[in-house]
Amino acid sequence: MATDLHRSPTGHPLPLRALQLVTAAALAVSAAIHADLAPGYDAVGAHITQGTLFRLEAAVAALAALLVLAAGHRRSVWVFAALVSASTLGALLLYRYVDVGAIGPLPNMYEPAWFTEKATTAIAEAVGTVTAIAGFLTARRPH
Repeated sequence: MATDLHRSPTGHPLPLRALQLVTAAALAVSAAIHADLAPGYDAVGAHITQGTLFRLEAAVAALAALLVLAAGHRRSVWVFAALVSASTLGALLLYRYVDVGAIGPLPNMYEPAWFTEKATTAIAEAVGTVTAIAGFLTARRPH
């Protein structure tokens, strides 16, 4: 009976459930901010705009959040969530501090400034990366 106290209503251990909720929330924040900012970046780029990339990131982050909530017992889901969060954070930091320039069809996304939405999504992506890695380490290995 004491074991039941340490499980969520879905039967998963509570630490894993907490990691699912925090990771999904972090991914949702990133998705919402990118979707909200996308229209303002539609003019950046010729072939593929930064607005399009923001919408794509928002969709992938939302998908990762849903997968973490629905299938957080699978380690592959945690890998996906960690890759989404880490790659988005990496891109944000790279284009904040380095003027990479355009790469093929991708626009130059250099923006050497911090503003509320950028800082908020950076924090969410960092939290999402850490909690997704923790979720991967906590989730059961397949037998």
